[in-house]
Amino acid sequence: MSHHPQPPAGRSQAPRRDALWRDGWYRFARRIDSPNFGPRPPGAQVDLLVLHSISLPPGEFGSDAVERLFCNTLDWDAHPYFQSIRGSQVSAHFFVRRGGELFQFVSCDDRAWHAGASHWRGRDNCNDDSVGIELEGLEGGAFEDAQYEALGALTAALAQRYPLRHAAGHEHIAPGRKQDPGCGFDWPRLHRATGWPRDWFAE
Repeated sequence: MSHHPQPPAGRSQAPRRDALWRDGWYRFARRIDSPNFGPRPPGAQVDLLVLHSISLPPGEFGSDAVERLFCNTLDWDAHPYFQSIRGSQVSAHFFVRRGGELFQFVSCDDRAWHAGASHWRGRDNCNDDSVGIELEGLEGGAFEDAQYEALGALTAALAQRYPLRHAAGHEHIAPGRKQDPGCGFDWPRLHRATGWPRDWFAE
């Protein structure tokens, strides 16, 4: 006879798959709500991961300028470069800093404004059915080990909740218009970290 206590009726001994998520918000990300989002189209299947790189001003790391941009609170007069993006209303679901710190701005159940005019796997408007992840960095530049570690954990959690089948860079879904994250991003490293099939990746 077993003397181990039994779980209460109706409860499973296995951890719930949604333990990492609440209404599309990831438990291990710092939540900062952006106003720049909207509903996904009815029936949208969230099957695409889109990777970006961003730094404000370009090549300068560690400030809160990216967070302010996504929340429409950036002081456009604080740096000459900001005039070139003045009035932009953009967002991403996630932002990964150089040290691996993870921020979330939009629920993954909603449509963040990260891709713009785009096309991938036979569909336009990639914002409709993708999750956008911004890596703090410069397009073409290298990224930090801590960022790959955070990205690996995040993508594994996303794949538990959403039917991901594709991963691409902004450069792939908007060729000629965007060049990020660029040649410095190690796609094979992400492939190894996720264990996803090779043909899921754009590279």
